[in-house]
Amino acid sequence: MYAIVEIAGHQFKVEKDQKVFVNRLQTEEGKKVSFDNVLLLSDGDNVTVGAPAIDGAQVSAKVLKHLKGDKVIVFKKKRRKGYRVKNGHRQSLTEIQIESIAASGAKKATKAESAGAKKAAPAKATKTEKAAAPKADAKTETTQDLSKLTVAELKEMAKAKGIEGLSGMKKAEIIAALS
Repeated sequence: MYAIVEIAGHQFKVEKDQKVFVNRLQTEEGKKVSFDNVLLLSDGDNVTVGAPAIDGAQVSAKVLKHLKGDKVIVFKKKRRKGYRVKNGHRQSLTEIQIESIAASGAKKATKAESAGAKKAAPAKATKTEKAAAPKADAKTETTQDLSKLTVAELKEMAKAKGIEGLSGMKKAEIIAALS
């Protein structure tokens, strides 16, 4: 069984117990990490292709160590001009070992779920704060809605309300006059 999975912006063909060098991951050595962006799964003759990823599929791995790759020499030269620049570079890498490939049943961790859990944590607001909040929200919504409109639409609204002297006003001034 093998899978094609996207890890740190690169696609890798991985199998169980395979060691892979990937771009540096922000995970400590010895910790487990899972990747849910599985693009293809193959189990013998059965091949599953995602569109773009397979829902419920997951590849879990263990971080073995962080290291630097081989030195790469970047040499630039322009002939007959005396221009020569030599730079070196060593890529930061992480060595991981693939522990398992799950075809289904894995839960996909989304940013919305983690943000929702954080929003539920703050303390409850008092009654006066709750009463004041809708009024402030209504004012900000109308100003935001006005800023999204074009100048022509704002001028039409101002004419309907009976505001004069629109020809010399800028967009911000019209919004201020309307609110």
